[in-house]
Amino acid sequence: MVRAIVGANWGDEGKGKITDMLAQKADIVIRFQGGNNAGHTIINEYGRFALHLLPSGVFSPNTTCIIGNGVALNIPALFKEISDIEAQGVPEPKILVSDRAQILMPYHILFDQYEEERLGKASFGSTKSGIAPFYSDKYAKIGFQVSELFDEKTLREKAARVCEIKNVSLVHLYHKDPIDPEELFQTLISYREMVRPYVCDVSAYLYRAIQEGKSILLEGQLGSLKDPDHGIYPMVTSSSTLAAYGAIGAGIPPYEIKNITAVVKAYSSAVGAGEFVSEIFGDEADELRKRGGDHGEYGATTGRPRRMGWFDAVATRYGCRIQGATEVALTVLDALGYLDEIPMCVGYEIDGKIEKDFPATVKLAQAKPVWKVFKGWKSDIRGIKNYDELPKECRDYIEAIEQEIGVPITMVSNGPGRNEIILRK
Repeated sequence: MVRAIVGANWGDEGKGKITDMLAQKADIVIRFQGGNNAGHTIINEYGRFALHLLPSGVFSPNTTCIIGNGVALNIPALFKEISDIEAQGVPEPKILVSDRAQILMPYHILFDQYEEERLGKASFGSTKSGIAPFYSDKYAKIGFQVSELFDEKTLREKAARVCEIKNVSLVHLYHKDPIDPEELFQTLISYREMVRPYVCDVSAYLYRAIQEGKSILLEGQLGSLKDPDHGIYPMVTSSSTLAAYGAIGAGIPPYEIKNITAVVKAYSSAVGAGEFVSEIFGDEADELRKRGGDHGEYGATTGRPRRMGWFDAVATRYGCRIQGATEVALTVLDALGYLDEIPMCVGYEIDGKIEKDFPATVKLAQAKPVWKVFKGWKSDIRGIKNYDELPKECRDYIEAIEQEIGVPITMVSNGPGRNEIILRK
């Protein structure tokens, strides 16, 4: 069976923990899109980790972890992550890299930085990890696919051709030094030697695994509202964050995805710019940021303070719908135990009308939140294993979310650890 684990919001929902938990019984975990521009924070018996490229199944010794063809593959970053987790006592993971994955190059990171500098106040709030330039090159057909590393003659010719294109912008738009074609070629050869032992025809491998009835998890990065088609464009990422793309980014038939677990936060948070209707500020935001997550709400990749907000039922209902969610895992509920009252955004006021459907970005900029306030439970719920043992006010809040989003909440996370989870029928 193939299950996709994806975010229903802006990212930062706690997908890493849910994947880490479910990976204990999975044969294969696949990253199918994005790069090392976002992180999944995981706490288990080995310690605390922020994974950026590695799938969250690397802590399970029986699980094969795959970098799919849809990923922006930063090869040095991948191998640094592997060495970092091994240094913390994690056994050497089983890794496969798709021969069709494309390589994120050092100049992609430079272009990302230079463009954000050039845009100034109009910048996108990029993590400056090279993601937008990488995907731009992929679709302009001047990216480097892993398989191309093994044909030196063609690779050298392509490196020279790419330098011609890149150097025009570097020299004349950004006023920076040009790329040397020979240096670029040698960098690619060094990447070949790093990745060689792991290269695999992943689509064929997964076809056989599905035939054999293996348990497969597709691990998404970021969330619905960062999707370039269906998110808060243009303040989005550059690859599709939706479960539907999992089939493309891994190389499997779409009908094989039987279960889509949308991970939903019990409040809202976001890193980077963009419309955020339920956002809160000042002391209220600082307190929630301090108590949220496992070490506060700061980006796992950037360390930036996350923007904070109350639960947005409009955005989350849309996020679950666009993912095709069959179930929801609700996370970081324990962080709300300090509150007397918990607001929830249940509608948007746009031009004097109350809207329940999440609009395109132009209208979203005009939206004001419509609040419904719930009574807080004023207690620490960590350690509770059975749903019926949660305080009534806590259950009321969960069930109100479930009613708003229209998808069953089957898992309730009440702490950062792998086993701090309530399974709900």
